[in-house]
Amino acid sequence: MSRTIVIGGGVIGLACAYALRTQGEEVTVLDAFEPGAGCSKGNAGWVVPTIAEPLPTPGLTWTSMLWLLRRDSPLHIDPRAVARLAPWLWTFWRHCNTHDFRAGRRAWELLANQVMESFDALVADGASFEMHGAGLLFAFLREGAMRSMLRHFQEGTLAAASDPQPLTGAEVRQFEPALSADVTAGLWVAQERHVRPESLCAGLAQWLASHGVTIQNGTTVTGGHLDGQTVRAVLTTQGDVPGDRFLVAAGARSGAVTEAIAGVSLPIQAGKGYSITVSTHNEPVSRPLYLEEAHVAFTPFEGGYRLAGTMELSGINERLVAERVAAIRRSAHRYLTVSAADVTGVEWVGMRPLSPDGVPVLGALPGRPNLFVATGHGMLGVTTALTTGRVMADLLVRGHASVDLSPFDPARFARR
Repeated sequence: MSRTIVIGGGVIGLACAYALRTQGEEVTVLDAFEPGAGCSKGNAGWVVPTIAEPLPTPGLTWTSMLWLLRRDSPLHIDPRAVARLAPWLWTFWRHCNTHDFRAGRRAWELLANQVMESFDALVADGASFEMHGAGLLFAFLREGAMRSMLRHFQEGTLAAASDPQPLTGAEVRQFEPALSADVTAGLWVAQERHVRPESLCAGLAQWLASHGVTIQNGTTVTGGHLDGQTVRAVLTTQGDVPGDRFLVAAGARSGAVTEAIAGVSLPIQAGKGYSITVSTHNEPVSRPLYLEEAHVAFTPFEGGYRLAGTMELSGINERLVAERVAAIRRSAHRYLTVSAADVTGVEWVGMRPLSPDGVPVLGALPGRPNLFVATGHGMLGVTTALTTGRVMADLLVRGHASVDLSPFDPARFARR
């Protein structure tokens, strides 16, 4: 039996460890904190394969990117970070075209297929976590925005299975009476699900521990021992950890980790997201909502709800900007019959790992045959964690994946 060291205890790393263990691998997970303590902790928890697509979208011009410097923009670029982020932003902008967007969507669909089956299999394996099959409701202030979204949906090959249903303002408010009179249209996708992401990570960690997987918390990777091109061990704050294969799933810090281990860098940046988790037994709505123009997600959980949103490009940091949280509160007030002051709870910021082309980075690093990476999932980490785990386990254990991984090849970015 070979030993795989998974570096990163977020939802992607835990899902990869789970898939590896189900294939008989001896697995150790290393994480600087507790499992699921990073970006996996406070996100919206949506399982939404229907809307799996890259972040760079057609038509984004330099003029519109300058608009993103505004602090109230849902997608915000911190002016202080522009010079440092310039190479990444340039590559991102170059992928804002129809050809690359469609190619990116096809790549995402390779991971988005069989998402629901993968969650059902995890439950059948005995993992315990909070999951709901309440669908997803898009709420719009403008009917034209709904029509545009519907056309966008219908261009994707997964849309036929989801069959999104348009709703008038009256219909959507009958569906969810807490929506305000400003909401003029809706789009209902019945097949989508959601989980409480911290419970998913806890459930995966508990399953791993009960099935012989070692999880080392408080362990930061600082370097690597190489024998030629082969990694023999990683250096950590808790000593050297040897292994046969190494899989870096460290989220937004994955590029820094591969650089430290083997001198191979990856252009993974942090797309900071914010959320407010409100504890209450009087949730205003019963199903997840996407407040379309505000780009804010509303997710009901057992005993509360979470409002999550914004995408901030300011480098790898966990600074919580109060204005970003306030913008989420204002959005809730506009779309829902709740006051902004009522949206009080635990405020959170997390770093979504972004690749500049909006497609995950999955596979072996060039020139390092036993060093692999799984990162760059952006806002779709929860959605595609289990399918990512399966394809990565197939690649590591069997030498080939069940899907074509060429669109995800780290070699498209890796620099030495």
